[in-house]
Amino acid sequence: MPEIRKIIIDTDPGQDDAVAILLALASPELDVLAITAVAGNVPLSLTEKNARKICELAGKPNTKVFAGAIRPMVRTLVTAENVHGKTGLDGPDLAEPTMPLQDGHAVDYIVETLMREEAGSVTLCALGPLTNIAMALVREPRIAPRIREIVLMGGGFFEGGNVTPAAEFNIYVDPHAAEVVLKSGIPVVMVPLDCTHQALTTAARVAAFRALGTRPGIAVAEMLEFFERFDESKYGTDGGPLHDPCVIAYLLDPTLFSGRHINVTVETASELTMGMTVADWWGVTAREKNVQYLRDVNHEAFFGLLVERIGRL
Repeated sequence: MPEIRKIIIDTDPGQDDAVAILLALASPELDVLAITAVAGNVPLSLTEKNARKICELAGKPNTKVFAGAIRPMVRTLVTAENVHGKTGLDGPDLAEPTMPLQDGHAVDYIVETLMREEAGSVTLCALGPLTNIAMALVREPRIAPRIREIVLMGGGFFEGGNVTPAAEFNIYVDPHAAEVVLKSGIPVVMVPLDCTHQALTTAARVAAFRALGTRPGIAVAEMLEFFERFDESKYGTDGGPLHDPCVIAYLLDPTLFSGRHINVTVETASELTMGMTVADWWGVTAREKNVQYLRDVNHEAFFGLLVERIGRL
């Protein structure tokens, strides 16, 4: 019997976050212990609500959702309504959630769960700024060796940045949190823009979700049509990159991806390059390797997996 992986999804939904959550909830190989919301694409009051909307869309209203950090560790919050719309999930008409928000803070939940569960059994899937995870590590350093690995969407090297010329959004919003995570000694898999920019939501791929004919399938198509408009205009492509579902797809089938074990550090001092992920792809420094950095994805198989799994909901 295949292993069932316990995961906590830390997220700031976001249409691409929403698709990642749907993929996880549709996959029996993953045991979603909880979803922890963080401020990022939109403020926390919306990200925690959006997480619950998606759980209900998936038919999984018993999923635990916790609200976490309302702002980055040091810097002022930067949001991305220009990409995701004023709700963060513009596109489909999703009902207000009726499932409850869990009592307690996401950071407390992360710490308590990692101290309670068997060491090395829980993977953290980070789809937004790393504030909640870094705050948990600062609050209780003993959790670090208990984490199986952190798989995160963030950063870029060959592609540069998407919110500034140097920085990718998730890292830029809270570069100090990213620095804490990358210096923690925890095994980290980074899914950067170099990889996600290969996974484009073409018209044919969006149509495949709509053709499912289910409420989740149609909602995904509507979300992606709204979400991709910004990047289509920016990059001149058919479709936009579908970032966050790559994190979940990696857990389901790591053979879809390829990359290298390298050193990645984060710029936290220069305003010009704030949040830049300095990826030593070519091994030109003596800095210790701390990240499995994914460079390529089999995008056809990736979208095939997405459509198949969301079709199960």
